[in-house]
Amino acid sequence: MTPLPEDAPRSRLKLHWPFARSPETLPIWPLFLGAGAILLGLLTGSRWLLAIASLGTLAIAALQLLPPLLRRWQQRLDHPETRQTIALLGLLLAVVGLSVVFDLWRPFITIYSSGDWDAIGAIGEGVIGAFGQILLALVALVIAWRQYSIDKRLTTQQNQITQAQTIDSFIQGISDLISDEEGLLEDWPLERMLAEGRTASVLSSIDGQGKAKVLRFLSHARLLTPLKRDHRLGRAILDGSGGYAEDRIEGIPVIQLLSMLAGADLQATDLRSIDFNRADLQASDLQDADLSHTNLAGCNLTGSRLREAIVAQTRWFYGHWETATPAQPNLIPDYETGIGTGAIVEDVDFSEVQSLSPEARYYCCSWCGSRSRSTIPGGCKGIPNRLDR
Repeated sequence: MTPLPEDAPRSRLKLHWPFARSPETLPIWPLFLGAGAILLGLLTGSRWLLAIASLGTLAIAALQLLPPLLRRWQQRLDHPETRQTIALLGLLLAVVGLSVVFDLWRPFITIYSSGDWDAIGAIGEGVIGAFGQILLALVALVIAWRQYSIDKRLTTQQNQITQAQTIDSFIQGISDLISDEEGLLEDWPLERMLAEGRTASVLSSIDGQGKAKVLRFLSHARLLTPLKRDHRLGRAILDGSGGYAEDRIEGIPVIQLLSMLAGADLQATDLRSIDFNRADLQASDLQDADLSHTNLAGCNLTGSRLREAIVAQTRWFYGHWETATPAQPNLIPDYETGIGTGAIVEDVDFSEVQSLSPEARYYCCSWCGSRSRSTIPGGCKGIPNRLDR
């Protein structure tokens, strides 16, 4: 065996004999050898061989079976319902233990020791009988609680399956609606209205994770991005490199989100690289969401919660960070200077936001208002409050 160099990392030193591996990857031949030795011991009548072979086979079988069993029990114990059931049993045992510590059972023991069978019968019929009925009621309660937990889990799983089927049907329906037989985009005004109606309907009927899946599909399919049109038939124009040309000033997207996501619960969802295209996200919950490479320029984020959200390379505005201003209803955005292109960030909770760039911090400090400035990581010292409220 070639010796390892002295500076080799200790974590890479591995033994190559069978039992140095994980218990689940142990070879199966020791079990066959053990079983053969046990049979040989039974046939020859050798107690020593039978004892040694049985103990060895028992140890090898335990190494194979115990780890998965322990993991299974650990998974069982991690369920909230199992913990609550064990906690209830522990509570009962604690009550019994405290009653013994404070001698609450002494009067009953005294009566049983006195030999007064009338009193003993009365206690047995009254106190112990009532206690037994209480225990039966508690057992029935535990069984009912477990049944409720199982039904709830099954209902949750069924809802997830139904939601996945709904999203798949939506994606297929949108694809058939806006594409022709050759797979090219064919979105006439009626198709766009129907697509927006379907999107609004499905977003209102699914949870946050489902909303994130739908938004990722729409964004990566460039159905939310303003596309350049030919100004005759309104068809999207190809950019000459295998995609459709983008036009932020006069372009028309296939689907406009508008206020579909106002007040939406998108907590802890994957929203990476989504082009929200000036959507209304007012009072939405974006806590712990991943907004990396997301386009929030022109979006209305008033009163939304971004606590612990990841905003690495997130676009908050176009143009320069010193001249960019929030979007306004009657203001035509200037994508060179950034005037009217920025996100509306008033009263947004930026607490513990991750990966906020210096330019984005300057913009948010300038336009988030006095109440939100204190929540921005790194502070807003030296940055003027341009919102002035």
